[in-house]
Amino acid sequence: MSPAPPSPRVLAARRAVGERIRAARLHANMTQEGLAEHAGLDRQSVNRIEQGHASPILDNLIRIADALGVPLRDLV
Repeated sequence: MSPAPPSPRVLAARRAVGERIRAARLHANMTQEGLAEHAGLDRQSVNRIEQGHASPILDNLIRIADALGVPLRDLV
């Protein structure tokens, strides 16, 4: 049995987090590749998170915030 698809509220929140990450990355003048390298992720993961196609686990969200030099609360 496959899990239920995310609700519209979850999808909207996922997109909002991705948009905040992208805005912070651009503000830091960083590419997706650079962010991925600094956060210990792969570029495809960063892309999927920014596009709202994937939800980052908390550990990765903390790594992203640290790599961007922003407080975690600025991304969520």
